[in-house]
Amino acid sequence: MKITSIEQLESVYGKAVERAYWKEIDYISTHYQQFIEASPFLILATYGEKGVDCSPKGDPAGFVKVLDEKHLLIPDRRGNNRLDSYRNIIANPKVGVIFLVPNVGESIRVSGRAEILIDKELCQLFSMQGKPASSVLKIKVDRVFFQCQKAIARSKIWDATTYGERNELPSAGDMVKYFAERHGIKFDGAAYDDEYPEHLKKTIY
Repeated sequence: MKITSIEQLESVYGKAVERAYWKEIDYISTHYQQFIEASPFLILATYGEKGVDCSPKGDPAGFVKVLDEKHLLIPDRRGNNRLDSYRNIIANPKVGVIFLVPNVGESIRVSGRAEILIDKELCQLFSMQGKPASSVLKIKVDRVFFQCQKAIARSKIWDATTYGERNELPSAGDMVKYFAERHGIKFDGAAYDDEYPEHLKKTIY
């Protein structure tokens, strides 16, 4: 049976625990600020003309700045220039962000509206290895709350004993080669994998 109404949904799941709503606020509290500024990794969700996009972003903990209780600043670094998230933000500024902190069960969820800033001084403020940010997202917070530990606990994402070996999955070179060949282009996937560590050092910032 397909669920097609809120009434059906609630009949299956029941009512939310009251305290699940206590933790949702429309500003960044001191507690939430501590989590956000301890996070080295986030996932940014956007929605535009081509649909939904989720983009990972990471840097040393503290790379996201809490400007005040209503605003966050998130730097953007060099990449492949697809700019899926940023194209979406231009069309629709509504965004969602999940912040993760290694070895911590809770995560922080933020919803708000973003704008893309390229002020020279602001980008310079977020410099890494002498290179300024390409741009900075300024997010006005509409709501923020913490997610309990269940998803992290179920996934065991911080439990190294559950980690597989990288060679159990296709390499980046394998995947690029597959898509290159679909376009009729010869591509040396093994060479790509061998050269990528040095390429990463030169292009990470």
